[in-house]
Amino acid sequence: ATLARKRGEYQLLIKQHFESVWQKWIENQHNSTPKDDEEEKIFRQIVIDVPRTGVDCALFQQPCIQRALERILYLWAIRHPASGYVQGINDLATPFLVVYLGEYLQDKEKDVLAMDVEKDISTDELAEVEADVFWSLSKLLDPIQENYTFPQAGIQKMVFRLQELVATIDGRLAEHLEQENVLFIQFAFRWMNCLLMRELPLKILIRLWDTYLAEGDDFPHFHVYVCAAFLTHWSSSIIHLEFQQIMMALQRPRTQAWTDTDIELIISQAYVYK
Repeated sequence: ATLARKRGEYQLLIKQHFESVWQKWIENQHNSTPKDDEEEKIFRQIVIDVPRTGVDCALFQQPCIQRALERILYLWAIRHPASGYVQGINDLATPFLVVYLGEYLQDKEKDVLAMDVEKDISTDELAEVEADVFWSLSKLLDPIQENYTFPQAGIQKMVFRLQELVATIDGRLAEHLEQENVLFIQFAFRWMNCLLMRELPLKILIRLWDTYLAEGDDFPHFHVYVCAAFLTHWSSSIIHLEFQQIMMALQRPRTQAWTDTDIELIISQAYVYK
């Protein structure tokens, strides 16, 4: 009953807030001197960003998925006026899309990322996926609103806390990073802003975020401990590297072959640190 109610609420949000801006957007495409109000400016940026979402994955380039993302992101922005839409939030929706699309895939042997969405699921099923993604994204982002409002004080606090943790947990690593003039903000800003999306394969990220959602509103606090465990995991190699090598190692960590076991070790270590 709750699931049906939330899906119904989402459809109501589309009617109340999205359909009007969509109509204005269509009309402006035929206007040589369009005048955007604030809501249309938000939507314009979303329309620019959505095709950049998961550019290496055909799933996210399908028109029906892009239209769904536009609605999800616009409605999220309208419901969160303090931050509005911020670039990068578009990417944070993709793990939820993969999970919920997979629920409707009849052939469980088929890779969700290889789906032809309009052929593999019905319009009604896609509408349910879209609603579920919206509410799940909201659940994930609501505790970290401060990360997306100027001057992103939430991220700065999390990075500072990570630096404190590492100094306590692994003094040798902290000292080496300081000697090489590596600032935590240089690599950890993205870890906090994108919740390790850039550092982990999608399927491994989904396993991590499953734990985050189970943590509820405490997940931002726990994420810092995960980042500490993630950083100290590479400690034995980092302490022998110089600045440029360290930055490369932390921006492109060797996680391509990771399995659930690898990320579960990181999660377990994070709980130990906590």
